[in-house]
Amino acid sequence: MKFAAQKGTRDILPSEIYKWQKAERMFADVCHMYGYEEIRIPTFEQTDLFQRGVGDTTDVVQKEMYTFNDKGGRSITLRPEGTAGVVRSYIENGMSSLPNPVRLFYNITAFRYENVQKGRYREFHQFGLEAFGSEGPDIDAEIISILTVFFKKVGLKNIKLCINSIGCPTCRKKYNEVLKDYFRPNLDSMCDDCKARFDKNPLRMIDCKDDRCKKFAEGAPRLIDYLCEDCNNHFEGLKKNLDTLGITYTIDSGIVRGLDYYTRTVFEFVSENVGTQGTILGGGRYDGLVATMDGAPTPGIGFAMGAERFLLEADAQGIDFEEPNYVKVYFADLSPEAKDQIKKLVYELRLNDIGCEMDLMGRAFRAQMKYAGKHNIPYLVAIGDDELSSGVVKVKCMADGSQTDVELSKIVDYFKSILA
Repeated sequence: MKFAAQKGTRDILPSEIYKWQKAERMFADVCHMYGYEEIRIPTFEQTDLFQRGVGDTTDVVQKEMYTFNDKGGRSITLRPEGTAGVVRSYIENGMSSLPNPVRLFYNITAFRYENVQKGRYREFHQFGLEAFGSEGPDIDAEIISILTVFFKKVGLKNIKLCINSIGCPTCRKKYNEVLKDYFRPNLDSMCDDCKARFDKNPLRMIDCKDDRCKKFAEGAPRLIDYLCEDCNNHFEGLKKNLDTLGITYTIDSGIVRGLDYYTRTVFEFVSENVGTQGTILGGGRYDGLVATMDGAPTPGIGFAMGAERFLLEADAQGIDFEEPNYVKVYFADLSPEAKDQIKKLVYELRLNDIGCEMDLMGRAFRAQMKYAGKHNIPYLVAIGDDELSSGVVKVKCMADGSQTDVELSKIVDYFKSILA
């Protein structure tokens, strides 16, 4: 029997993992600069959490969740996104008593049963953050600026920020009736999903990807034209903040978000590069979600960025994450006695945070040299009986071929001095 990775999953190999690690570190560093702290949440939760938190009218809940009964008969779901789990943790662990705003970021795997395509998998990874307790537009702009700073540090270009407001339940109740009046004459010509959304969540019809529906959605009334006074003031405040920071944006009334918990501000960062055009990430405000999940009414906002989609874009733009070289020294042995000495040196150097290798395969000296060169190890030290007798070794710099005599007893101090 031949085993293979399941459809929609993939192995992240050593040849590319350094890109992931660098992106993860850079994202964490930017979040820390803004006062956000990392949170780690469980991979699975009770199914009701996502049905209530994500929304039972969404495609995620209706079609894409990995749900099963555990051995105790409980309905369990692999997390399809991060926000619901973070909100559950926020409530369960009493974070509302912390000074506001409570700022959290995460780096997770998530699971959705959906069509597999380039940059989209059934097991995928997300960078995200959530902020609780601040209801004004200042924090909306702060979160958008976090992403702007991150993209600039990475070196991404041609990334467009699109913003919209989807109002509050009061706004949407009125708007949904307007929207239904607009779509009703053409409903028979639309897809089955939109027919189901018509009564349950007509706002989602604007975001339909079916070509039959797109042409009708393009002419739909804009929700931002039906905002209540408070929501309109919030949106104007967001635009003013972004203008103050010099962050360019486009108002896109087609952004409505696929999850039910969003309110007011929604935003996307979109690639404008030929060949990789599309949404890199989406986020927005969810002022009613904490209360929906039995917490005290608490405003919230966040975003999630697919790591696969982000790295695909970085590769397309030629971003060089610089593969690290952790091993700095290779010790080649010329005799059994030398090998024993090398074992001690390698161990001591590693204790001093200096990466090094020695032969573990019984290779001949020439093969050891070839191995060190193939792995681009910067320094080579060959030790045999002569070196043991004289107490002096030659340290060869592989970059220019130069050699330096170093006392064997001082080799650790030598590498500490040049590699610190």
